[in-house]
Amino acid sequence: MNSPKQNGKNTLLILLLAFILPVAMAKLVLSMDLYRGGATNNGTLIAADTTYASLSMKNPKPQQWQVLYLLPEQCLEKCQNRLYILQQSHTALGKDQDRVHTVIMVNENSDISALIPYQFMTHSVNDKLASLLNQQKLIIVDPLGSLIMSYPIVLNKDAQIMQGKALIADLRKLLKLSRIG
Repeated sequence: MNSPKQNGKNTLLILLLAFILPVAMAKLVLSMDLYRGGATNNGTLIAADTTYASLSMKNPKPQQWQVLYLLPEQCLEKCQNRLYILQQSHTALGKDQDRVHTVIMVNENSDISALIPYQFMTHSVNDKLASLLNQQKLIIVDPLGSLIMSYPIVLNKDAQIMQGKALIADLRKLLKLSRIG
């Protein structure tokens, strides 16, 4: 039979392993970069200090959520698809449509004729914001004027549709959590 002294050592050993083993495993997983955080956003987060004010721009729609897009010099097929997806994404927001405004940023070289079939708000852009919106990115702006999330251009039309769905999913989450705008 086991003596009480031997039984106590086994219990102590099991108890120590029960507390030390999970900590050691967690340290191993974190040090080997095996853990991927549970982010639920589809877009890429932008640095927290990026605002209209830091970019020396006036907020075109204060106290409103915005989706920004820079209209290029020539609005070819990718651009036309992007505008269509922006319009459809806004429609898909349903009851929250009034809380989100699509703002098309334009400069002196932008192809304004591409906007004829749409009813988007336009606003002039400066060089700082234009550099953030390069390569036909979409950017979500919160009601306080902070640029919070971006979506790069994708070449495939099906991928653009999936990106539109991702934009809608992120906007719905943000609108659900937001108490302003």
